[in-house]
Parts: sequence; C-alpha cells; structure tokens
Amino acid sequence: MEHQLLCCEGEPIRRAYKDSNLINDRVLQTMLRSEENCLPSLSYFKCVQKEILPSMRKIVATWMLEVCAENLQMELLVLNKLKWDLASVTPHDFIEHFLSKLPIPNESKQIIRKHAQTFVALCATDVKFISNPPSMIAAGSMAAAVHGLHLGNSNNFLSYQPLTDFLSQIIKCDPDCLRACQEQIESLLETSLRQVQHNSISPETKTVEDELDLSCTPTDVRDVNL
Repeated sequence: MEHQLLCCEGEPIRRAYKDSNLINDRVLQTMLRSEENCLPSLSYFKCVQKEILPSMRKIVATWMLEVCAENLQMELLVLNKLKWDLASVTPHDFIEHFLSKLPIPNESKQIIRKHAQTFVALCATDVKFISNPPSMIAAGSMAAAVHGLHLGNSNNFLSYQPLTDFLSQIIKCDPDCLRACQEQIESLLETSLRQVQHNSISPETKTVEDELDLSCTPTDVRDVNL
C-alpha cells in the first residue's frame, strides 16, 4: 500500500492567542503613563529625521503598511535604517482595552475593531497626528468607527456624546480635545475617499481632461522646442 500524506489545512498565518490577563486597568494605566515618554517631539522631522520631510510621511507610512507587513525581515531592516522604535506604546495597544469596556455584543466589537484599526493606520500617514498621544488617536478612531457604523442609533451608550465622555474619562483627557481629534480623523477619511475616487476616473474621462488642460496652456509655452 502506498503511503498517504494527511494534509491539515489551517490558517496560513499563526497568531498568538490574546491574553485576557493583559486587558485590565493596571496595564491600561501603565500604558497611559509610558506613552508620555514615547511621544515624538514636534521638531522630530527638523532635528532627527531630516531626510524625511513632513510631506513625505504619508508616502513612507503607506509604503510600510503595504509592503513591510508582508515581509517581516524587510520591515525590521527599514525600521532599523529609519531608527524607528516600535517597542513604544501605539494606538493599537489601546483598542482592545476600549472594546473590553464597551457593553456590546462580540459581533459588534469585531466590526468596530476592524474599522478602528483602519482609522489608526490612516492617521499614521498624516503628519498632523504626530503631536497626538497614542491613546487619543485610538479613542478618536474608536469613536469615529462607532459613529460611521451608526451603532449609536440602537444603543444610547454608543451615541456621540456619551461615548466621547466615556473614552475621555478612560484616557484622562478633555472631551473637547477628543472630539476635535475624532472630527479630524473623519475629515482625513473624507479627503482620502475623494482622492481614491479621483484616481479611479475612467481612462476616457482622464484623456478628455488632459486635452482640456492642454488647450488652456499658453501658446508660447506649447511652442517651445526642447
């Protein structure tokens, strides 16, 4: 009898199980204290990372999110070259703590987690959020996710004002500051969506627009022979 191999199919990426012992108030308070030491200086790009301009942050962050996530070795090489320390507290560290305190079903937590993580990644591409502590970005992303999913319509606790007040009490910040951060995140999302829609214009429409732009070019410029 020929030997047969038994193939067990499973998830290609092996992930560690979440440790519930780490989702408690003691760990949360420790992260809130330590994030003050991890917050980069406002003059970071002028004094430390001089070769990366603030306008280039989106390009670098987007490239790292898309490419380096697929290659851990490449990610470590890039981080070492840029001298970026990822051992510090990040917004992703706070998301699970916030979700554990929300009185909602696990199904709702799963979709909120996914949307909040997307907002956090989006904030990493914009230099305007560099002065915000990770806890505020996480809380603003969480509030923006709940607001965008319209979960407050069926749950008063998740409505705009109660949720903002609740999250601001957890991270010990002013509710107005958190609300401003949330609005800034939502504005960033709208801008990103408009850019995606603009880039997805059909080739025919783009050709017509290019012709219109060309016709508006001054005659003396078009007649220049290079």
